[in-house]
Amino acid sequence: MISRRISRFLVALVLLCATACTSTPTSAGKVTLGFSAWPGWFPWQVAQEQDLFRRNGLDVELKYFDSYTDSLNALSSGAIDANSQTLNDTLASVSGGAQQTIILVNDNSTGNDQVIAREGISGIADLKGKKVAVEQGTVDHYLLLLALTEAGLSQKDIELVPLATDAAAAAFVAGKVDAVGAFAPFTTTALQRAGSRAIATSAEFPGAIPDHLVVSRALAKDRPEAAQALVNTWFDTLDWIKENNGQAIEIMAKRGGVSVGDYRSYDAGTTIFTLRQNIDAFTPGVTPTHLNHQAGLIADFMVSTGLTPNRPSLDGLFDDRFVKAVQK
Repeated sequence: MISRRISRFLVALVLLCATACTSTPTSAGKVTLGFSAWPGWFPWQVAQEQDLFRRNGLDVELKYFDSYTDSLNALSSGAIDANSQTLNDTLASVSGGAQQTIILVNDNSTGNDQVIAREGISGIADLKGKKVAVEQGTVDHYLLLLALTEAGLSQKDIELVPLATDAAAAAFVAGKVDAVGAFAPFTTTALQRAGSRAIATSAEFPGAIPDHLVVSRALAKDRPEAAQALVNTWFDTLDWIKENNGQAIEIMAKRGGVSVGDYRSYDAGTTIFTLRQNIDAFTPGVTPTHLNHQAGLIADFMVSTGLTPNRPSLDGLFDDRFVKAVQK
């Protein structure tokens, strides 16, 4: 006859086994992942709220940055393990000595990065001598320089007002500057100024602004299982969003501080990449859709316009093994 003590032990053992069998192990360990205000990165909020990181064996501290620049500095300094950032900003960090690797293309900006001007300014050429607010050294500064160059101007032809993107949009609405470079959702704020309109967008520069999951080179090298779990979670999240679109939009709109209607208006301006598009982008080629080609163009442009004094090395910048290993 089984004693009461042994009986209790067996019950506890069964309960422990049941708990272990129904929970997902966090074998990939802990990762601190940064992101900021951009429609192509808000799916990370969905991943957190739907517990998709844990389902891939990963313990993620998801850190939202009100300032995009702060997120770039956090990855460069080693304060976080991974971050959501653009190709040109990653190249800027690398040129400064940061050891970073791109392991995923979240999306391509196809209109949600904009140069917005006040009433009476109809094109980029009209910005000559005008005040333009932008977050210096980051993605929309890059877009502004692209647009100025195409119009036969340079940064010397405008009065650049360096402000964080949220502050830049607010300054524009308040009438303190004539134009602003901003990305969604801050474009929604900027366009509240009566008579304002976008005079240049990322749609005019195909492939110029891809957005990525970027990790420290140490994470990619020493903890490839964690990098793989992040990439797997991303594609699981896209599947969840597709199947639960209404709920997902509410989550992302709330994180962005905008209405569901405003958030839906960003769809065309942010092209989320499929797994196939990721693999194609990482494949070396000679068109704007190929990351190696686009990185070379950006690196040359950054040096020629003075965004960086040294051409960043592309060695070790791209690592396609994680997207290639995704099982779909």
